[in-house]
Amino acid sequence: MGKILVAYASTTGNTELMAEAITDHLIYLGYEAVLKSFDFDPVYVDDISEYDAVLVGTHTWDDGSLPYEIEDFYDDLEDVNITGKIFAVFGSADSFYDSYGGAIDLVGDRVQQLGATLLQWRLKVDLEPDRKDIVHCQEFAELVHKTLAERHIAKKTIK
Repeated sequence: MGKILVAYASTTGNTELMAEAITDHLIYLGYEAVLKSFDFDPVYVDDISEYDAVLVGTHTWDDGSLPYEIEDFYDDLEDVNITGKIFAVFGSADSFYDSYGGAIDLVGDRVQQLGATLLQWRLKVDLEPDRKDIVHCQEFAELVHKTLAERHIAKKTIK
């Protein structure tokens, strides 16, 4: 199948649980899914071209801010051409704040402005994911799969 990057920032472990559930399901679907933490693994925008899709998970800091772990990646996106690249965003958020999942939206808006193909579903989970949320993570992975399959069929049709 294809190769997918799942990169995430997680302070409490909630977004990490989501990233693991999504990655596991992508592997189940037959993809080479590479899981990276912005905290511990180098995530370089120059490597984006190696992947068929890029999934970015982030928690939201304070009242809608990006966590510092993802800021360099966010800024460096401007230095590469991501036009048409499939992106998806997800993360854990806290409904206590007015800007629920603001960092997720910031990343989604950014990649969309830079020309990426962003999945419409911006998966947000309130705090720690429960069983229902893990099912949503699997459905999110299914949507990524469907989007990649449709793109593959469209490319074959054009040729």
